[in-house]
Amino acid sequence: MLEVKNLSKAFKDLKAVDNVSFVVNDGEIVGLLGENGAGKTTTLRTIATMLKPTSGTAIVNGKDIVKNPEEARGEIGILFGGEVGLYDRLTGRENIVYFGELNGMTKQEASKSVDELSKDFQMEEYIDRRCGKFSKGMKQKIAIARSLVHSPKLMLLDEPTSGLDVSATIIVQDFIFKCKKEGKAIVFSSHTMSEVEKLCDRVVIIHKGKLIENETLADLRTKYKDTSLEDIFMNIIGANKGGN
Repeated sequence: MLEVKNLSKAFKDLKAVDNVSFVVNDGEIVGLLGENGAGKTTTLRTIATMLKPTSGTAIVNGKDIVKNPEEARGEIGILFGGEVGLYDRLTGRENIVYFGELNGMTKQEASKSVDELSKDFQMEEYIDRRCGKFSKGMKQKIAIARSLVHSPKLMLLDEPTSGLDVSATIIVQDFIFKCKKEGKAIVFSSHTMSEVEKLCDRVVIIHKGKLIENETLADLRTKYKDTSLEDIFMNIIGANKGGN
């Protein structure tokens, strides 16, 4: 379970995250939505202990990110969009095992986890090849597996299907549903509204660092009298353009 409590993060005069609070329960997928620059990635990086909050905190499976950042970090699986940061000279397996060891796993434990993840993501034929010549989609699946190797209780996923073809996207989405069934708390950020509608139980919308909405998809549709999440999102952002 994740509990975000009055979380704020400022960079000099810019308040990137402004007093944000929300909860993600075990076995729940919450979509984190906002325009570019709204504060989504800063929120995720702060929860992940990569940035120290200016004020407030988050509790990850009972671990406080401010008081016990190292303990909290061990409960978190992180995947941010963009460059996946793999070591090209290492094999897929070696990249994932290395990350598992950084999270306190033995090499044997990490390798066993890689075998399971390799089957889940259909990577058996290239898991023991060097990553340097992998396609973007192959690298993305290795990066996702790397973020999950230590079986974290909380998953922070920022555009996890970026660069994947349709079949690979479905594999990743099915795995996210599997993690939900296993009781993991999942924060899922995406600009693809159809993907959010397919995966998420609830949506948190941030605009200029502030939390604007925290509702189930059904409640949002009732509240805004619209069935299209894309239209609802644009109406919410448009209504708040001049107010913040």
